[in-house]
Amino acid sequence: MSGPVEARVEVAGLSVYFPLYHGSSRSLKKTVFAAAAGRLGEDRQHRVVVQALRDLTFSLSAGDRLGLVGSNGAGKTTLLRTLAGIYEPVQGRVRVQGSINALLDPNLGMNIDLTGRENIQLRALYSGLPRSQHRRLEEDVQDFAELGDFLDLPVRTYSSGMVVRLGFALATAIRPQILLMDEWFLAGDSVFMEKAKHRLEEMVRGAEILVLSTHNEVVVQTWCTRVLWMDQGRIKRDGPPDDVLEAYLGHPVGGTTAPEPDAEVAEDDAAA
Repeated sequence: MSGPVEARVEVAGLSVYFPLYHGSSRSLKKTVFAAAAGRLGEDRQHRVVVQALRDLTFSLSAGDRLGLVGSNGAGKTTLLRTLAGIYEPVQGRVRVQGSINALLDPNLGMNIDLTGRENIQLRALYSGLPRSQHRRLEEDVQDFAELGDFLDLPVRTYSSGMVVRLGFALATAIRPQILLMDEWFLAGDSVFMEKAKHRLEEMVRGAEILVLSTHNEVVVQTWCTRVLWMDQGRIKRDGPPDDVLEAYLGHPVGGTTAPEPDAEVAEDDAAA
């Protein structure tokens, strides 16, 4: 029986557009922002669209640790969600080889009308785990999230902190070959996130490929071997962390070293 395939990501000519609907202030804000950034376009249905990603091409293989940097609205989170299969390309293609996990939002993939325990079983089925491993997953999530009797109550009855604990435990219980992570994922109470730090660092070290969106230059220098500087939906620069960070920040970053860092929470830029 052959083992798992080697992880690989190939992105070629990738473009992602979002249609604009003017029925809300959020849509109006998107329109104003996109127009100012020169990112309005028209799709085949003649709808006005925001060009969130424009003609991206790059590839990743086992051992790559890619950091995504850029201002809010640059397209970093949109790229992560496209790699995860949440958004579909309008043009170009994305090919992913190997198991993948996306740490983008603690609530991602949860059904709030189901109990915590039922959500664990749902995640096991979605991840294709054999039945023999379902119980092990349930015990792992139950021990880590520490929800007690609430595990058998609907998730809609949970506090926001409890939802974060369950979501984090679910998302990090299954170790993938390819790990996609957005700093937004770490929006939780400080006590729990301190506990979660070690678990997350183990997951990062164990992944064959890491793609991380961050505003923290120390995290980039410590965790990443390569950086894409995203600007207005395009790749402005691609290269070694220090070189790209120096160009992005406008000053030398030096040889900063740090212990395994906490990734700080950044603003979501998926609206770009």
